[in-house]
Amino acid sequence: MLQRILVWDVPTRVFHWTLALSFAGAYLTSEGERYRDIHLALGYLMLGMIAFRLVWGFVGTAYARFGAFLFKPAAVVGYVRSLLSPSPQHYVGHNPAGGVAIFLLLTLGLLIGLSGLGLYWEFGDEDLFEELHEITANLMLGVVVVHIAGVLISSVLHRENLVRAMFTGYKQAANAVSITRSYVWLGMVMALLSAVFLIVYLSGS
Repeated sequence: MLQRILVWDVPTRVFHWTLALSFAGAYLTSEGERYRDIHLALGYLMLGMIAFRLVWGFVGTAYARFGAFLFKPAAVVGYVRSLLSPSPQHYVGHNPAGGVAIFLLLTLGLLIGLSGLGLYWEFGDEDLFEELHEITANLMLGVVVVHIAGVLISSVLHRENLVRAMFTGYKQAANAVSITRSYVWLGMVMALLSAVFLIVYLSGS
């Protein structure tokens, strides 16, 4: 019997949507000098969110921890193959393909941020940092597109709204354990600090 359980804590949800919006905004403002300050502010915010997620991946709630979605290659292949079968494999948290996407997004996001810092602060070879910054940003965009497609496909095959789940934190599942704490206070602090940072940074630019 399906039950409504809490899967995604508030900090994980705040991270998810803040990362998505900051990357999209930074990508759209990457050309020219007119929106340079916005691009930099969003880049810093994205790096801050990734730093938080790297920590939360070890100390966060059950489904947010890296160990919950660190799968072997065989499991990833098996899951993808199961999507073509009448009974695709179902996971309460991140499925194996989604887990791969998360690790790729974190890695690419970190490379984007660090190469951006190297370029802005002129730490070394400017051409190298610029090329790395552009390549990793385009790769991340590609991963985002595949990730979104995967979410939509999984939502249809499993008959569950994964996008809504990342807003509410709740999913329908059988024989699964709900997390006991959602850490609302931490999510609120993250959202508030993000807003304050953007306001202060942009007002001082």
